[in-house]
Amino acid sequence: MAKLVIDIGNTLTKVAVFKQDELLQVEQYLAADAGTLLGLIDKYNIDSGIISTVKKEAEDWREAIGGQIKLKYFSTGMATGINILYKTPETLGVDRLAAVIGAYRLYAGKGNLVIGGGTAITYDWVDAEGNYFGGSISPGLNMRYKALNYYTGALPLVAADAQFSESCGDDTTTAILSGVQNGIKYELTGFIQSYMTNSPGLNIILSGGDSIFFDTLLKNSIFAPYVKNEPYLVLKGLNAVIQNNND
Repeated sequence: MAKLVIDIGNTLTKVAVFKQDELLQVEQYLAADAGTLLGLIDKYNIDSGIISTVKKEAEDWREAIGGQIKLKYFSTGMATGINILYKTPETLGVDRLAAVIGAYRLYAGKGNLVIGGGTAITYDWVDAEGNYFGGSISPGLNMRYKALNYYTGALPLVAADAQFSESCGDDTTTAILSGVQNGIKYELTGFIQSYMTNSPGLNIILSGGDSIFFDTLLKNSIFAPYVKNEPYLVLKGLNAVIQNNND
């Protein structure tokens, strides 16, 4: 039977339908609604689903969907196959954990550094034996641009430009582009180098809404051969969880 997988992030809600490990359909919304979700349930004859959310408020469609299929909310206690060494698992973002599970499911037997490009940039390390050690969190791409505009009196709000690659900006706009985008590039390569020193040959897995942008930043680096772009990694991790917890 098909499974419904819902990932509610800070900005977008991603909805996917899986049959075993096959991704049948994926959509993203500013806010999902009951009619859309019920339509997917009918279309694919879905019998159960899983929800991961970083928000505290309840979804207004929860009751309608729960009346049609068996629903579970993802929690750290459902992370079978992963040994969580994070000291405060109760504060661990479920999206981070789901991405780690997805990485370990897709690339078992390999160390993985999972880099999530969303509202924040997250770095999470799981080794070849499934030990999850934690990682790092820093401001995301758009957050950096917005912060420069919000916390200063004169700097404009600049949009990210994947084609920009100059080291030195020759006006205020390009100086901001250089600072933000090169800053992220050097941050990425710095973290990757650090992890590679301790775990040579590990996979660098990019996920999240900015994964393609980060892939562009890294394409000419020495780490390019190790980079794998998995924009639906969180969804795949959640699907692995529901497949293993479907009793």
